[in-house]
Amino acid sequence: MGLFSRKKVDEFVAPANGDLIHLDKVSDPVFSQKLMGDGYAVQPSANEVVAPIGGVIGTIFPTKHALMITSKHGLEIMLHLGIDTVELKGAPFEVFVKEGQTVKAGQKLATMDLEEIKAASKDDAIMSIITNGDSVKEMGSFDEKSVTAGDDVLSIDVK
Repeated sequence: MGLFSRKKVDEFVAPANGDLIHLDKVSDPVFSQKLMGDGYAVQPSANEVVAPIGGVIGTIFPTKHALMITSKHGLEIMLHLGIDTVELKGAPFEVFVKEGQTVKAGQKLATMDLEEIKAASKDDAIMSIITNGDSVKEMGSFDEKSVTAGDDVLSIDVK
C-alpha cells in the first residue's frame, strides 16, 4: 500500500451526557434540514460540554453559544450549544478553551446552564455540524441512544 492509499478517518464522540439523535429531529430547520452541514445532536442531561473531536479551536463566538474546531484531517466542525441561544448573550455559557488551542476528543470545552436555557424557553440540543461537507468522502451512520460525554458516536472518512 502506498502513502496515498491510507484512509483518513475522523472519529467523533458525544459532546455531552444525554440522548444522541439524528439532526432531522432537531427543532430548528437550519440544522434539521442540514443547511449548515451534516452531523449529529445530543439532547443533554448534564451541563458539561466536551470536544466532539480532537483538533484546533477556531472561532469562539462572542456569545459563547458556538465554536469551531478543525480536525487533523481538515474537517471544520461547528459545535452549537442550544437553539436560538445566541439571544441569551452568553449568560448560560462558560468556555474553558481559547482560539488556537489544540484539544483532544472528550476534553472539557464549556459548561451550559441547562436550567437557565430551559427557563428562557430555548432548546438545549447540542449540535456537532461538519460545515465543509465537500471534504467528507463518506459520512458514517449511528443509532440513536443514550450516551455519556466522550462515547464514540460517528466515524467519517475524509477525502
